[in-house]
Amino acid sequence: MKEIILPEPVLTGRISLEEAIYGRISRRSFPERGLTLALVGQLLWSAGGRGARGAAGVSRAAPSAGATYPLELYLATGAVEGLDAGLYRYLYHNHALNRRHQADLRAALARASLGQEMLLQAPATVIIAACYERTTRRYGKRGYRYVYMEAGSVSENIYLQAEALRLSTVAVGAFDDSGVKKILGVEEAPLLLMPVGLRHKQEKL
Repeated sequence: MKEIILPEPVLTGRISLEEAIYGRISRRSFPERGLTLALVGQLLWSAGGRGARGAAGVSRAAPSAGATYPLELYLATGAVEGLDAGLYRYLYHNHALNRRHQADLRAALARASLGQEMLLQAPATVIIAACYERTTRRYGKRGYRYVYMEAGSVSENIYLQAEALRLSTVAVGAFDDSGVKKILGVEEAPLLLMPVGLRHKQEKL
């Protein structure tokens, strides 16, 4: 299937890192307005996109033990300009999306997440999923710890990027693992769901 190339990520924001850290909170309510392709692309890049070139080659946005990169990022959409409703896999190497499913999965994800309506309200949800074997092959059972550490780094990047873009998000970890995995139809294990949307107009920017 044809890849959807995302707009180039922006490397200079409107607020400082310190301001983003200070202002970061979990926001669980979203207005009935969609997101642009540029906004979701920026969020995905902040989570797992290509970074600067170092001694070990091109880095990614979040650190990974032994550069094993066990995480995959998916985007469940319902109201994103330029994207049909469905499930997309983020392709970090060329900052693009590959569509996996055509159906709007938001209602099903909300049901599998103990009825958390924010997953239905949000125009899109970023899913952080893990292929543990990529890391445990090298580090054994301790590799599971490293995978969870990496997921924490990725989710915090999403939080800070959302703050810099004046978006709302929250990390959702309460869900039926097998149910979400079945809904998504992916091989990896879902670890976190992060619904994302605009802020209500009355919220302080």
